[in-house]
Amino acid sequence: MKPKPIYVEIPIQANIDEVWRMTQSPELHEQWDLRFSSITYLPKESEEDPQEFLYETKIGLGLKVAGWGKSIGTHHKKDGSKTSSLHFGTDQKISPIREGKGYWRYIQADNGIIFLTQYDYEVRYGALGRLMDLFFRPLMGWATALSFDVLKRWIEKGESPRAQYIRFFSNVLITMLFFFVWLYHGLVPKLIARHPEEISMLSQLAAFERTAAELAVSAVGILEILFAVVWLLYRKKRHLLRLQLLIFPILTISALLADPSISLHPFNPVTFNAGLWVLSLLGFLLAKDVPTAASCKRTRKGGAS
Repeated sequence: MKPKPIYVEIPIQANIDEVWRMTQSPELHEQWDLRFSSITYLPKESEEDPQEFLYETKIGLGLKVAGWGKSIGTHHKKDGSKTSSLHFGTDQKISPIREGKGYWRYIQADNGIIFLTQYDYEVRYGALGRLMDLFFRPLMGWATALSFDVLKRWIEKGESPRAQYIRFFSNVLITMLFFFVWLYHGLVPKLIARHPEEISMLSQLAAFERTAAELAVSAVGILEILFAVVWLLYRKKRHLLRLQLLIFPILTISALLADPSISLHPFNPVTFNAGLWVLSLLGFLLAKDVPTAASCKRTRKGGAS
């Protein structure tokens, strides 16, 4: 079955000429579009010729994909809307995309415009390429939608794409860190190793017998693992960070009440939880109004994509 084209749509409170400028100027386009690291327009012999360009996309570890493209038609309709059609591709084997076509459309609306895109592409490597595209195509759709939201916020609120992406990826790193911290501390010392200090601190704090303390430690470990999963699935990260701003001082005080000498240990709960508390505070401040792909519509009217 042929995969569906990628479709992304977002409303922007701006006039159509401003959005056209921010998307058609290569030095502006490369700033907000996560899919491209640089875009270079090539000289045209006449205004009627298609606009050819070269692009590069850095994928990490010093690797990058370079490709070509051209605007194969720009149409201005009577209702004021505009359409820019594109043809693009790359000869580099590292890219799963061989060649594709699509368009950008700018539609007048009551309070600004509707900016949308639809594009599709052919993959290389035959059946293997089509298998890889099951994962790559959703990633491309997500990157397009996130980029559209960054553009919208740049135009409407004036926040630069660079600042937005710093906040976005900082939040991703903080999310993955806290996922790892809660998963590790719930799984390794409490469920796998059943570390004696975990059992001892809980038995002293709650006056549990050893068997009851072991069961309680296991229960706490399961709760921490579940909280780690919540970090991955729950979208409103500020709620989790606010909760942690309360949890880490409580955990620190509880550990000191159970065993004051633990504060003398290297990498002890006092310094560890203090570091996590500060990181939670920074994450709480950074997590406000973060760009998101969820702000975009991903299917055409009628459910077709």
